[in-house]
Amino acid sequence: MSVIILGIESSCDDTSAAVIKDGVLLSNVIASQAVHESYGGVVPELASRAHQQNIIPVVHEAIKRAGIDKSELSAIAFTRGPGLMGSLLVGTSFAKGLALSLDIPMVDVNHLKAHVLAHFIKENEADENQPNFPFLCLLVSGGNSQIIVVRSYDDMEVVGQTIDDAAGEAFDKCAKVMGLGYPGGPVVNRLANEGDPKAFKFSKPHIPGYNYSFSGLKTSFLYTLRDHLKEDADFIEKNKKDLCASLQATVIDILMDKLRKAAKDLQIKEVAVAGGVSANSGLRDAFQDHATRYGWKIHIPSFAFTTDNAAMVAITGYYKYLNKEFCAMDAAPFSRVTVAVTK
Repeated sequence: MSVIILGIESSCDDTSAAVIKDGVLLSNVIASQAVHESYGGVVPELASRAHQQNIIPVVHEAIKRAGIDKSELSAIAFTRGPGLMGSLLVGTSFAKGLALSLDIPMVDVNHLKAHVLAHFIKENEADENQPNFPFLCLLVSGGNSQIIVVRSYDDMEVVGQTIDDAAGEAFDKCAKVMGLGYPGGPVVNRLANEGDPKAFKFSKPHIPGYNYSFSGLKTSFLYTLRDHLKEDADFIEKNKKDLCASLQATVIDILMDKLRKAAKDLQIKEVAVAGGVSANSGLRDAFQDHATRYGWKIHIPSFAFTTDNAAMVAITGYYKYLNKEFCAMDAAPFSRVTVAVTK
């Protein structure tokens, strides 16, 4: 009998629902929230209100596009955390209500673990591009920068992580001071493709082990702007493309340096990237380059699975369902976890 999972994602500002049948994606619907752009960042209260408006039509559309009836669902998988508490509460509450009405089990999903397992989504029956265990995964987003050893679907170990800012956060904050708007990462990426990555030098951290730090880079970037603006008030506008290219190149160098060290020390040559920053074209090029130079077998997600989406929640829920790892009806969402991805 087929296993059909409805996934619900509401950890931040995207409301998403997806349906997966026996590991194959049938639908993935995302409703984004443009309301935050004018505020320069996500406003939690506005996000939770928008989720309340979006979740019913998004779930309805996902089930419709999947070509199934809700009575065929085997379970509801939902993001339990980490994320914004108000946003998570909307998704969690809806999942509980729907599961109760259909008398089917719930599966709670760790949002970060779902990003890693997005690599196991099959877009069609013939899709066989999934990683082999064990593999390394570089998880990079606005809130997280981690190197994870993935030994199985439910056995993951964080061997390196940021001790301050995340890579995506560094992109967004530096973009903000240049007046590029929010979210800044995609704008930096677009302008970087037209700039000189060697035009400016920014400091790189010296952190032991596989851990990351981006606060020093951010400070170095701000000081560079401050010093040049004293001499030329139009410095940013005149050098915007080169600033973005140099910033992006520095962030990628920092990320790949630690990942390369981890791959060598742990003797793992199967390497994946996940999270919102995995959409960055410079990072994707760096992975292709390392595949050629170091013999890595790389896994880069489709653009649809880089940002927050319910397909990754559904596939994680699928594997947890097969292991009969169900969630109690009184389970509460969590905004943070000490160790982001654990067994």
